[in-house]
Amino acid sequence: MQDRPPGFTHWANPAVAGAAAYLFGRAGATRIRFVESSANTTKPLEETLAEAEWDVKALRSAAKVVEFENTVGLGQGKKYSCFQVGPGAYMFPAWDLNHSYEETDVFVSMAKLKNHGICGVTLSMKNLYGCTPASIYGNDAGEDEPNESPKSNRAGVGHQGTRAPSKCSPGELSFGTNHDPGYRMPRVVADLVAARPIHLAIIDGIESIAGAELPRAATRATKPGVLIAGTNPVCTDSVAAAVMGCNPRAVRGEPGFPKSDNMLVLSEQRGLGSTDLKRVEVRGVSIEQALYPYDKTA
Repeated sequence: MQDRPPGFTHWANPAVAGAAAYLFGRAGATRIRFVESSANTTKPLEETLAEAEWDVKALRSAAKVVEFENTVGLGQGKKYSCFQVGPGAYMFPAWDLNHSYEETDVFVSMAKLKNHGICGVTLSMKNLYGCTPASIYGNDAGEDEPNESPKSNRAGVGHQGTRAPSKCSPGELSFGTNHDPGYRMPRVVADLVAARPIHLAIIDGIESIAGAELPRAATRATKPGVLIAGTNPVCTDSVAAAVMGCNPRAVRGEPGFPKSDNMLVLSEQRGLGSTDLKRVEVRGVSIEQALYPYDKTA
């Protein structure tokens, strides 16, 4: 977008990722693994990062042991890990994910402070949708078994409900009953957060975009100049939504969530955190000081 690298638009900035890795190492982390589902490719994640102008060598030197895993499929693992959603699941009873999402003591979601065309905002919780392997949940996933060379996105399973995941994995609770992306995606996100809890949410709002999740004709550059971090993703995302000028408790049709149900509230109803800013301890600058209203009609 306007010749700006992805780290200044729709991806977390590599400087933020490198600084976080360095601090994790200083705090005693014995291994740091960067994970991401690269779009339409199964090549090593470090190659994709290099193409996006990340300094992979610098990331490797940020701590003693730094690894990379493209989680679009099975990757370097021998089998997928099944994560149960638990009582009260909205859409899926469980998710099959790359082994890396289980092989961790501390799971960090590093996201961008930006809008989303369907969900209104995309922050640390919506970021988890990228965890779902396209090999199982993609439009060209195998009908019975995973397709370990996926080339498509996951819109059919997640956004539209027009196809089921590979039969080897848990299916949708009520497949075919609802095809509204504004209903489905917030509940899919809530299910993912319940199944694979986020221990630390980091939201890069130094420079970002507004209007959509990817550079498009209607997208505009933003420079909120803020980093937001917290140990509860619902609380952290609620603070981030407020910084963007949105009511974190808004209903569909209100600013911030014009086309979808509110995934923050849905997650709160599952007991995953609070959207009530009066119950959230905010340190550093106040929300009022950090306020940077985004396009409320986005």
